[in-house]
Amino acid sequence: MVALDEVLDDLRDESEDLDALVSRLSEVDWSRPTPAAGWTIAHQISHLAWTDAISVTAATDQQAFYAALSTMQDDATRAVDRAAADGLAPPPELLARWRDGRARLASALRDVPGGTKIPWFGTSMSPVSMATARLMETWAHGQDVADTLGVPRQPTARLRHIAHLGYRTIGWGYAAHGREAPAEPIRVELSAPDGALWTYGPAGSANLVTGPALDFCLAVTQRRHRSDLGLVAIGPVADEWLDVAQAFAGPPGEKRQPARAAS
Repeated sequence: MVALDEVLDDLRDESEDLDALVSRLSEVDWSRPTPAAGWTIAHQISHLAWTDAISVTAATDQQAFYAALSTMQDDATRAVDRAAADGLAPPPELLARWRDGRARLASALRDVPGGTKIPWFGTSMSPVSMATARLMETWAHGQDVADTLGVPRQPTARLRHIAHLGYRTIGWGYAAHGREAPAEPIRVELSAPDGALWTYGPAGSANLVTGPALDFCLAVTQRRHRSDLGLVAIGPVADEWLDVAQAFAGPPGEKRQPARAAS
């Protein structure tokens, strides 16, 4: 089991890396369109600030969270887009709101009583899982920002949290696509940034996914099409899973197209 403080420390570092990237941008750059259709860099940060805020609500006031959730049930994708748009503000104000929300979320998660599950969209989770999900989202939206700016990012050991979440959400990915989760187990073997091997699932499984940890994280956060990644799927179930893999809650949305098709 990963300790909450460890995940929160990694979430802080991931957030600070993205903060350093956007805080030096001009106001014009904040308006640049990102790979997420209809979203600028400002929308990306607004979304992170909103998600941190509603995570605090889920951790501290479940009734208020369920009330907010009830307003989003008809069209979750549109509600998320609307929240990102409604949260737009001048960059200094938006940055200040995001920074404050990050700090409040870390404090709120540390104060959740042991054994308590936090409600979320379609599920509930422990404080550790909530912090892991926030790290995943921060990294994924940070990738959108980096792609927009043409800035390469060095993969770090923090990817292990995202890779673990990507494996744990096999069933969720199928459900989000309206499919039944497979009964057959899947094994995942990933080469970590430092050359180590990260493994998930039972050894000897007939269905196996191998490749770089970075590529796996890009796949399960749907930041790259699988054809642009160095992942290898052995077995029909493993192959099918890479088409529906999704480490985040909510509907799949518009998937990224292969780079060759987009060029």
